[in-house]
Amino acid sequence: MAIVTQSTSQISPANERMYHQSALLGEWKGNWAGNNQPVGFKVVNIRGSRAQVEYTHNGHTERGFAQISGSLITFGSVTVGTKDGKNLVLLFSAGGAGKQTATLAKQAPPASDSRLMGSWGGYSSDNGKSASFRVLAVNGNEAQVSVTTDGITRQGTGIVYKNVIMFGQSQIATDDGQNGKIIYQVGMKSFMVPVTKYPPADSSSSVDVTA
Repeated sequence: MAIVTQSTSQISPANERMYHQSALLGEWKGNWAGNNQPVGFKVVNIRGSRAQVEYTHNGHTERGFAQISGSLITFGSVTVGTKDGKNLVLLFSAGGAGKQTATLAKQAPPASDSRLMGSWGGYSSDNGKSASFRVLAVNGNEAQVSVTTDGITRQGTGIVYKNVIMFGQSQIATDDGQNGKIIYQVGMKSFMVPVTKYPPADSSSSVDVTA
């Protein structure tokens, strides 16, 4: 049975191609340019034109939903954006209070020795389907993943059970950490795609699109 948590993201392929919105996902930390005080911003998920975010400043955290326009997220008086998926520019603007800027760095996900970690992709000659599955981080029984099937990319939190990760209507399993299979469901039909793990490359926040 597939399990989807509230942190599941829904990013349209068009927005991903044009704006690389998935690069905004994750936790960012840095300091204000003026007073060097710490500031943090976390993008929990992205769904259409809304993002669930957490904004930490002056020792307290604000949580809520922000608006997305292209590659920018606006949350109240704060606007953030990233060009490379590694550094985030945060602009605070509140009328007469003036403006403040900060540069935040993306925080690395917790280290994991899970054999499912990495990028997987493959093609099935039996059904003509291709699929890719990126496992970005594994923390206990949860995994941050990005899945592309039938040309649609979904990103969010999957459930880990032994050597299987379940996410939405799809799952990936591996026995040796190098070869595996993706099974996904469309309506009443299920499709299986054999996949292999790609060699490690320069860490990138772009989404693998092989479907």
